[in-house]
Parts: sequence; structure tokens; C-alpha cells
Amino acid sequence: MKVAVVGVTGLVGQRMMEVLEERNFPVTEFLPVASERSVGKTVKFGGKDYTVISAEEAISRKPDLAIFSAGAGASKELAPKFAEVGCRVVDNSSYWRMDPDKKLVIPEINPDVLTPDDYIIANPNCSTIQMLLPLAPLHKKYHIKRIVVSTYQSVTGSGNKAVAQMEAEREGKQWGEYKAFYPHPIDENILPHIDTFLDNGYTKEEMKMVNETHKILRDPLIGVSPTTARVPVIGGHSESINLEFEKDFELEDIRSIWESTPGVTVQDDPANNVYPMPKFALGKDDVFVGRLRRDPSVTYGINFWCVSDNIRKGAATNAVQIAELLIEKGFLPRY
Repeated sequence: MKVAVVGVTGLVGQRMMEVLEERNFPVTEFLPVASERSVGKTVKFGGKDYTVISAEEAISRKPDLAIFSAGAGASKELAPKFAEVGCRVVDNSSYWRMDPDKKLVIPEINPDVLTPDDYIIANPNCSTIQMLLPLAPLHKKYHIKRIVVSTYQSVTGSGNKAVAQMEAEREGKQWGEYKAFYPHPIDENILPHIDTFLDNGYTKEEMKMVNETHKILRDPLIGVSPTTARVPVIGGHSESINLEFEKDFELEDIRSIWESTPGVTVQDDPANNVYPMPKFALGKDDVFVGRLRRDPSVTYGINFWCVSDNIRKGAATNAVQIAELLIEKGFLPRY
């Protein structure tokens, strides 16, 4: 299969190459694509060196599949151009997610929404993916009325420039001595600020979690109350999640549901200090859940802790899984 990765030199683009290799995706011709300033650089894929090319050149070579991680602006401009030459696009940016004509897919939750007419498919936000993977089967059985979620998101979610800022601060450089990505120091700090603030006081990141939850679970009546924060962590995003159900439940039934849910790993033995942590989620594809307990303040409520590598399942792995789903459905060629 002729496969393009657009944004190949970025943090997520690099991980996409790794995931394609690890999962033995059927790549017969690889097209690494990046912005003009990166054209001519070399990347390694499948043990071979490839020269980065422009989007225009990649489009002229008519790939079967393009996986995008180049930002909303690039996706807006380039995704339709790839689609016009018969290429299936899986886009990791926020641009197409809430378009009513575009599908927003987590393969373990809503694979049925894809049709032969879908040439641009949206990959959900990383924090939404890891939250909904354990929530979807619970919603099916108990019906979720309300979600209150607070996120503790890794600097890797902001890309290489954010990681460089934190590393500079850990080297002892003072504010102003390095090129800052965030409006404040991030090391030994927490920023309750991810993406831009909106008129309603929430950030775009927070409203992504609201809107994407409604679209993926196909239930606009679920109440979603998010607060997102950036923490000085490399490894993954963590989330404190509170759910209120319409029906009663047993905690052991919830654990059992999670244990039988593909992509979810239960780490829930607090007496022995077993619970999910981002340091140990790094490089893994599962969503890890633990600290499960009843919420005594409501009739049918729980609290739990949720961790996942945001660059893997939250971005690269989910995108490749969508591509695998397209093959399974016969929408991409089997070579």
C-alpha cells in the first residue's frame, strides 16, 4: 500500500512511523511528508532512509492512505487535495472532528460509522480517546448522566517545542534564556490552560472533550464538565473521572466489564500501591484504569483514575487502527 505520513518530522509523526512498523502495516511505498522547511531531510522507516518530500509531490504520486499530524491549518488545506486523488485521509488535527459530514472514530467504540464514501476521517482528541475507551461499555450498560473530568496532561501533548522548554528549565535556565512555548514556566508548575480560552470561560481543549464525547457516544444529553491542565510530565495524560449513572451497579461488575474491554487494562489494587501512572504508560497502547470507588455524594456514582500514553493511543496508534479498520472493511486495498 502506498502510504503518506504528513507531518512526519513532528513528535506524533515520528510515533506514527513507529506504530506502522510495529503493527506490520502493509506499506509497500512510503511517502514522508512535511512542511517546506523540512523537505530534503532524512527519516528512517522500515530500516531504510527516506527523503522528506512536499505535500504536492506526495499528492502527485496518488497514495492510497495519508495519515496527518501537521496541524489544523495543514489539514484544512491539504486533506481535501489528497482525498481528490482517491486517497483515504486519517487526520489527527482538530479541524474535521466536528464537521457533520466527517466521521470521528475510536475503532473499539464506533467502527460501524465508516462507509465507502468516507475519504477524510477524523482522529479524536487524545484526552477524549482515553476517557471514552473505558466509558463506552459503561454507558451501554448503565447509561451515563454526567461526567466530571479533570486532566493532568503531559507536555508531549504540545509537541517538541514544549518538551524543549521543560528540558531547558530542568537544566537551570531562567525565564527569558530559552525559547518558551508556554506563557509560563512548566517545570515544577501546573498550567490550568490548554489551548485558547473561549467566551464561556472554558478552553478549546475542554470543549473538545464535551463535543467529541457527544458525537462519538451518539448521545448529546450526557453532561460533561471538564477542566484540563498541563503538568511537567513525559509519559502520558492522567485523568480523574467522576461518573453519575442512571442505574445502580456493582463495582466488581464494572471491573469485569473493563477487563473484557479491548484496549483497557485494570490496575486497581491500592492496598499494594497498584494504580495507573503515566511514567509506566509510556510506550504502551492501552488505557489504564484504577482507583475505582463509589461516589457517596450521588446515588449512582463512581470515581476512577485513568492514564494513557497520549502520543500512542491518543494519537498515532488510534490513527493506524482506523487505517486497519479501513482495510478490514475493504475501503483500502489489500496488497
